Amino acid sequence: MKIRVIFEDNHIIVAEKPVNVPSQRDESNNEDMLTLLKKDIRERFAKPGNVYLGLVHRLDRPAGGIMVFAKTSKAASRLSGQMRAGSFKKKYLAILHGKLKETQGKLRHFLLKDERTNIVSIMDESIKNAKLALLSYEFVEHKKGLSLVKVDLITGRPHQIRAQFACIGNPLWGDQKYGSDINRLGQQLALWSAEIAFVHPVSNEELSFTSSPPAKEPWNLFDNFRMS
Repeated sequence: MKIRVIFEDNHIIVAEKPVNVPSQRDESNNEDMLTLLKKDIRERFAKPGNVYLGLVHRLDRPAGGIMVFAKTSKAASRLSGQMRAGSFKKKYLAILHGKLKETQGKLRHFLLKDERTNIVSIMDESIKNAKLALLSYEFVEHKKGLSLVKVDLITGRPHQIRAQFACIGNPLWGDQKYGSDINRLGQQLALWSAEIAFVHPVSNEELSFTSSPPAKEPWNLFDNFRMS
């Protein structure tokens, strides 16, 4: 499998994760982004032995889109610091069932992950280990009972976008985990990592990269699904 590399220098790689490819190796042992990119680096630069590549953030397996990886431990540490400080920005495109009550807004919930089932649930904030989840959204277009939205992820909780929109009655198209009552088996989750912005870990240059979802169902129902 060939991974599209959007940007690369001696310190970072910005690449586009295909749908259904894990960010890193999981129990399925399917090809994952870390392994594929390491193999690509090894082949392109004829590097013997192990290749260092740091996973800075994750993307749900059924989702696709833009990710950044660190080629040095220093870059990994500095980018992880930006993640903790909230200065690493991630924006997504999502297609939801139904129509949102507001054209833009914020969602605030507390999420608790069940490690056994890999499902997160909305909980009262008083529940032990429940973590605050924040995002803001902007409605873009409505067609055939579906809504295209841009999502600005403020916190980075597991399955956050999927669980929060399902909670307000607008599950994502194709989501078999948080919208099984409305989605059909075989549909692909309509969630795409469309934009990331961060400070280069060495040069301190402000960087921003975009990625557009594939022109196939359900994305091709909309006229404005590409990032500006």
